[in-house]
Amino acid sequence: MTAPQVADEVLTYYSTHFDEHARLGASGAGVLELVRTQELLRRHLPAAPASVLDVGGGPGVHARWLVEDGYRVHLVDPVERHVREAADAGCTVELGDARDLSAPDSSYDVVLLLGPLYHLTERADRERVLVEALRVVRPGGLVVAAGIQRYAALFDHAAHGRLHLDGREERSGRVLATGRNEGREFTFAYFHRAEDLAAEVRDAGVIGTRLYGVEGPGDALLKAAETATGRQVQRESDLFTSALAAARMAEEHPELLVASSHLLAFGRRPGQAARS
Repeated sequence: MTAPQVADEVLTYYSTHFDEHARLGASGAGVLELVRTQELLRRHLPAAPASVLDVGGGPGVHARWLVEDGYRVHLVDPVERHVREAADAGCTVELGDARDLSAPDSSYDVVLLLGPLYHLTERADRERVLVEALRVVRPGGLVVAAGIQRYAALFDHAAHGRLHLDGREERSGRVLATGRNEGREFTFAYFHRAEDLAAEVRDAGVIGTRLYGVEGPGDALLKAAETATGRQVQRESDLFTSALAAARMAEEHPELLVASSHLLAFGRRPGQAARS
């Protein structure tokens, strides 16, 4: 395996400018993303103690609860800060690149790609990530890939009341047109249309693909409420409970995928899973 070849802007963003460890607890929308990601994964994961490779797992936010659920988790991330922080999550950790994994062929029951695809702006790189995931997961094993939804920046800036400020309208327009985020409020990234994420996953060889919107129609509403009040929407509040219910209801309506900031694609490597 070669050293991680990730854009300097991405490494700098996560190393010095942004605390990924705190992100999913610092706002109502962040908590909604965490809760929904947990419930979608728990719905599809094989029973513990299955082995999980958490590729681009950051500081171990998801690895931590997966370990608590009884899974055997190995985390790979290209950011040294994240690997250090993930070391106390109860999983094994490794500095690495999602496009060139050190894991042997067919060595994991599950491969999670909850970050790599949206930090690689070239499709060829994203294809390499998906091909690597299929290589290291066992036949019949689960592959889960996350994407940022194409319209997320537009909805986010509007919900926070800042779309008209400091050139954000122009930059959001470029993201809508190209999918490429140039690295101002967020670092360099690629934002997927739902149909394009599903196609990339299928084209790599993943079968039985199912796409979910994570946060659902209440995502922007939580952000707008926090902007208006200056207070975090709490998980026990009626507004959060309603947003969570809306996200669950939206699952059966593909046209509502555009309402979520994040998308999750679930599928499997072709072949029959070995019986233990």
